[in-house]
Amino acid sequence: MQAPTMTPPRNKVDSFESPDFYCIDDLLTAEHKLVRSAVRDFVKREITPIVEEYAQRAEFPKQLVKKFGKIGAFGATIPTEYGGGGLDQISYGLMTQEIERGDSGMRSCVSVQNSLVMHPIHAFGSDEQKQKFLPRLATGDLIGCFGLTEPNHGSDPGSMETNFIERSDYYLLNGSKIWITNANIADIGIVWARSDQGKIRGLILERGMEGFTTAEIKNKWSLRASTTGEMVFQDVQVPKANMLPNAFGLKSALKCLEQARYGISWGAVGAAMECYEVARRYSLERIQFNKPIASFQLVQKKLAEMLTEITKAQLLCWRLGTLMNEGRATNAQISLAKRNNVEIALNVARDARQILGAMGISGEYPIMRHLMNLESVSTYEGTHDIQLLILGADITGIPAFK
Repeated sequence: MQAPTMTPPRNKVDSFESPDFYCIDDLLTAEHKLVRSAVRDFVKREITPIVEEYAQRAEFPKQLVKKFGKIGAFGATIPTEYGGGGLDQISYGLMTQEIERGDSGMRSCVSVQNSLVMHPIHAFGSDEQKQKFLPRLATGDLIGCFGLTEPNHGSDPGSMETNFIERSDYYLLNGSKIWITNANIADIGIVWARSDQGKIRGLILERGMEGFTTAEIKNKWSLRASTTGEMVFQDVQVPKANMLPNAFGLKSALKCLEQARYGISWGAVGAAMECYEVARRYSLERIQFNKPIASFQLVQKKLAEMLTEITKAQLLCWRLGTLMNEGRATNAQISLAKRNNVEIALNVARDARQILGAMGISGEYPIMRHLMNLESVSTYEGTHDIQLLILGADITGIPAFK
């Protein structure tokens, strides 16, 4: 018997235009707008036509990896001498916003490659490591992952158990990492482990090293078009040349998370904008009681509140991007943006689901997919509550999580 084919989404044509109630476009440069336009066109052409089907199948569209590299989505802020785009932080933020408008899983792939793989190699790596890995990561010829979270240590990475022992010309690595985006397709992994002296260091693992295996995590209700896995290290001999020479302590790993949280703060706004625009258009087309539901007060209330929160989040992103460009953004400022923008995106998605009624749970529309994805986005790179405690520590000078 032939397997049934999947019905394509009814709203297959992607006519998205982002809301800009406070004329934030006036604050953007011509280059910013050009980058955003190019990535938006890419998302409309390559992601939105296929992502619902891949999410239903719980499959990552691996063919997009090289295409992300071709449009410059990998290594956007890395200097051009290493194959990067040499762009500023606002350009990168706009990239992640457009990509997550398509799907959070696609943005996760791009965020990991940029913030958690290329950034630590550029920031903490040797010249040899930069030359060896960065150009191929920029093109998508190599895909990377970031190993910090462990089965017993999520919000408390300082208690990690993954460890290595120094030998004559290599390090002997043992342990495991879990909930790792791109793990089972990655060619390299930036892995954080504790030395036999108790110091946390970063190591570059390469696919094919004996004792290094990965396994995909199945049965996810969220990020279904993303690939998530476990990394296992059993007496892996890591060459000494693969240690990041300038990464010392957990603070180096957390610096990478700051970069990732920054991208998420923009990306979540993209998901929120998509849900808002779909709900707004649907409310104008859906007729009940002989008139469009957009004419009802409760629907207008939802739309007005959605647009308000999106506008506030857009302004927050722009200001944070400016601070990032100036090298003045703090960990707490980045945490505030990540937490706030993911929270408003979840609320916008929930309100959009209500406006669409039963159709809100259908794969014919992206609302439920975004809502499920954002539940994971709220947790990774620091949970909602951990972000609150980072801000609380900054306000009071007292770290509540220690």
